[in-house]
Amino acid sequence: MGRGLTLLLLLLPLLAAPARAEGGTAVAEQVQIEVLHLPETCSPKSKKGDLLNAHYDGFLASDGSKFYCSRTHNEGHPKWFVLGVGQVIKGLDIAMMNMCPGEKRKVTIPPSLAYGQQGYAQSKIPPNATLIFEIELYAVNKGPRSVEAFNQIDKDGDKKLSELEISQYLKEEFARDGKKRHASAHDEILADIFKKNDHDGDGFISAKEYNVYQHDEL
Repeated sequence: MGRGLTLLLLLLPLLAAPARAEGGTAVAEQVQIEVLHLPETCSPKSKKGDLLNAHYDGFLASDGSKFYCSRTHNEGHPKWFVLGVGQVIKGLDIAMMNMCPGEKRKVTIPPSLAYGQQGYAQSKIPPNATLIFEIELYAVNKGPRSVEAFNQIDKDGDKKLSELEISQYLKEEFARDGKKRHASAHDEILADIFKKNDHDGDGFISAKEYNVYQHDEL
């Protein structure tokens, strides 16, 4: 995975799926998981906050019709997303936990963990639709909000990120990817990072504000 993608996911707000599950989840409504292939070496296993790379096809359980195929989108490249933070529907966040690179799964997701009563017209998903996904996972990486990423930026080790530290990180990342940017881009991105993350306005981004996930420890 390129460092440019990690930077992008770190700096920009997480993009949620167009629709989320609505209302409470009934106890009986759970994601059903069928493992189609499990490699001999199953490590690392995915967990919340990891950055995953996967292909998946989506079908309507009612008639088996395919409503999505990642291999026909984005020039056929596998999808990158952070697990467990709402970048995909809740059912997929659940279905892809504890999954290892090379593993294939078939999962059945009830409406309450998919697009609920509204459905998703753009993808021709009707209201109250049960969905089936066939998933092939390629890579499990530390996510952009991991403790490792935080420590990489936190040069002085004081458990908070200053404008100087993030500014230096931006300069290093810009130098690595080599893309041409307007001179004002650095300052605009830096200001946006603090606007979105420095919730108490003290001029620093703490580990809590940075949103290091619960499985990580500083």
